[in-house]
Amino acid sequence: MVIRVVEVLNRAGIHARPAALIVKVANKFSSQLYMEKDRMKINGKSIMGIITLGAAYKSKITITTDGSDETEAIDAIEQLFLNRFEE
Repeated sequence: MVIRVVEVLNRAGIHARPAALIVKVANKFSSQLYMEKDRMKINGKSIMGIITLGAAYKSKITITTDGSDETEAIDAIEQLFLNRFEE
């Protein structure tokens, strides 16, 4: 299991487009992926779950991956946050 805290750096927060990117990348890996904000934990492979987090600019999100490719999965998701979801 790998756990990291990331920060939402794009001004619009996580809306439909960034959520779709997260799901697209997460589904490339077999590991389970969860995201947590304000004690709300969701499946990181669910676009609706990600949107319901309501992650705005500067929000902190805890990402947890668990599985055979957990490190690669969390690195790829973290990179999306660092690149501001290409916005």
